[in-house]
Amino acid sequence: MNIPVIDSHIHLFDPNRPQGVPWPPKSNTLIYKPTYPDRYKELVKAHGVVGAIEVECSPWLEDNQWVLDVAKNSPIIVGMIGNLEPDKPDFLKQLDRFGANPLFRGIRYGYLWDRDLRARMADPKFMANLRVLGDRGYTLDAANPMTRLLEDIATIAERTPKLKIVIDHLPKIAVGDDDASRKAYDAVIARLVKQPQVYVKVSAVLGKIGDKIPYTLAPYKKKIDGIYDAFGPDRLLYGSDWPNSEPSGNYTQVITVVREYFEGKGKDVAEKYFWKNSVKAYGWKKRDSSQPG
Repeated sequence: MNIPVIDSHIHLFDPNRPQGVPWPPKSNTLIYKPTYPDRYKELVKAHGVVGAIEVECSPWLEDNQWVLDVAKNSPIIVGMIGNLEPDKPDFLKQLDRFGANPLFRGIRYGYLWDRDLRARMADPKFMANLRVLGDRGYTLDAANPMTRLLEDIATIAERTPKLKIVIDHLPKIAVGDDDASRKAYDAVIARLVKQPQVYVKVSAVLGKIGDKIPYTLAPYKKKIDGIYDAFGPDRLLYGSDWPNSEPSGNYTQVITVVREYFEGKGKDVAEKYFWKNSVKAYGWKKRDSSQPG
């Protein structure tokens, strides 16, 4: 199928900057290298990818500006999800600052950078700032997938119905085989399904099964089926997690597995997954004639 693709989850960073980077670590030699839009554009052009949303992978405030500056003259970047902390006194000031750039589409928060989302949710100011985020049309990306995070996100969604929320990398979640773990997961998915402003990235699909990483759909199909059956075709998004995905597989291997699954459900479903749902979730605007919308 000839469907344009918006990749809703990539990262940009440059370890060669004088200040370095907080991610990735030097030990991760496969991805510890400059990652700019031109490199990404060359990598994905054979796959119909015409746009991407950068998801910030640094807790440093000024790295929000660094990404926006890098994206300024790179139309393939149609949006970015920044890294601001709603519990900080200057949150609204920084939201005003970065939100002045239309590429800024929201923030990422959850269990990363030693942050504890559940502890922060007890702060009324934190929740009030999330409501502001929703009132202004921004999106909250949730990291990293585990049942505790999903429970927190379900609570936030129930309390902030205007806030669009995107759950990253749900196929990556590890749920215990015991009955209690499975029941907890099923219960929180049922809560999330009731909140129409919650979207899910079918991303980070590839992973070890046994002692190897398969590059065909069959070993992953049951997990994707579970997500699709729960959330349906209108709330799922494509994301590659590039370049963090490279230790698991190259870009062709990443997109081929999900392309087989979603194109197998017909063009209408595939278009929703590969670009239409990302417009609803992030409100991005096209920057190039090759982009849909």
